Amino acid sequence: MENLIYVVLLALHNIALVGCAAAPFYNLRLANQRKKYGPKVFYELDKVVEDTIQGLEPYCWVFILTLFVTGLGFPAVHYAFHGAIKETSSVALIGSFFKHVFVLGIVGGAFYIAFFINPKIKAIFSTFSPSEQPDEANCKIFFALRAKRMRLCKICFVFALLILIVTPLLRFY
Repeated sequence: MENLIYVVLLALHNIALVGCAAAPFYNLRLANQRKKYGPKVFYELDKVVEDTIQGLEPYCWVFILTLFVTGLGFPAVHYAFHGAIKETSSVALIGSFFKHVFVLGIVGGAFYIAFFINPKIKAIFSTFSPSEQPDEANCKIFFALRAKRMRLCKICFVFALLILIVTPLLRFY
């Protein structure tokens, strides 16, 4: 039974981990494609970009939460079946520490994007209209916020890749 629970946890953990990497990857791909059109608002195109990027936000939080819960589940399962926390090497402890730092980096980036950048982008975009070009000041702020979100998204992507690198190493120590 312990192995079955471990396998289910591992599968969910890996899916969440891939989701944590996929979300910023696809957001970056979409943002890079949009960047080809320059800093001019194309209402329909920019609406699709914003709806897509901001629509992925709840999935990011689900992946992050699943990553945390399943990560805590591994030692909990061992404790439930053996009455003690599994002993690990110092390499595994250091790797686990860095993995948690990287996850917290993703949480920090996602939090800042979700609660500071996206609401501002949403507010500015709500002043735009499909029939007229917005004023230059709003466009400048809009594209500056998008650039900031893109930089944070890149950082989250790097953290996700680092987690993907560290996680398999933990299994061997």
